[in-house]
Amino acid sequence: MSRVVVTGRVPEAAIEKLRAEHEVDAWQGQESIGREELLRRVAGADAVVSLLTERVDSELLDAAGPQLRVVANVAVGYDNIDVPACTERGIVATNTPGVLTDATADIAFGLILLATRRLGEGERLIRSGQPWKWGMSFLLGSSLQGKTLGIVGMGGIGRATALRAKAFGMDIVYQSRSEIDPRIAAELGARRVDLDELLGISDIVSLHCPYGPATHHLIGAEQLAAMKDSAYLINTARGPIVDEAALTSALRGKQIAGAGLDVFENEPRVHPGLLELENVVLVPHLGSATVETRTAMAMLAADNTLAVLSDERPPAPIN
Repeated sequence: MSRVVVTGRVPEAAIEKLRAEHEVDAWQGQESIGREELLRRVAGADAVVSLLTERVDSELLDAAGPQLRVVANVAVGYDNIDVPACTERGIVATNTPGVLTDATADIAFGLILLATRRLGEGERLIRSGQPWKWGMSFLLGSSLQGKTLGIVGMGGIGRATALRAKAFGMDIVYQSRSEIDPRIAAELGARRVDLDELLGISDIVSLHCPYGPATHHLIGAEQLAAMKDSAYLINTARGPIVDEAALTSALRGKQIAGAGLDVFENEPRVHPGLLELENVVLVPHLGSATVETRTAMAMLAADNTLAVLSDERPPAPIN
């Protein structure tokens, strides 16, 4: 029987699945586990089931010890894991792709609607108790039909977002490292362009690319200046893909019309300038936040863990 350390609260069904075969030490605190406590708990672990709030680096891998076999991240993104360090030590790293595709695409499109129709502003107005009256020019937003959605990163979530946009009558362009399946492109009416062209022609730019050194501040002052002044930026990928200081300046100066963010550069901290602006929608990393999706993510992480501990190939290996 192996020892499995779970670094945060996950659905009980996944814990039960792991406990059926192995000893499980699962953090049950309401707050994220502290670093010192985390390093203490992982000592002697054969498997670590990690959340994106925990940094899995050389220090943690060394604290765990040479018997550690698998790090199973309960997330599709894995910028919190030092994958080369895992590989160097012969540790399998895994993630949870696929199961959160629709939930995250729903949030992306929800942010599009919130930002373009100024729903956040309207909701805040009602809650503030300020007097208001319907009028022809009251809180006018922007319609989506016939507009262009530019998707940066046409993986599963990007394609799911494009499918929703098609239902709203939008035109779709995308930037990606490779062409998508021609049949899918034809179904979506999507065409591939480079990033510069996408920024210049899109009415909404939605980010779905993975985060890494190549995409750090992919959207900065230069890219925001290239967008239409009527355009909106949506980010449900990872916060550091966007330079929040540059975005704050662009929004304040009306270089772009608005933005919708589910992720932040220094999460959970939000750039204070963004908090002062009405033309940005801010939600606290809710992309996968449905009961069904979070359960599926945890179960896939459990399956990844059990497979490696049974000397089998896991469903979703990274390295």
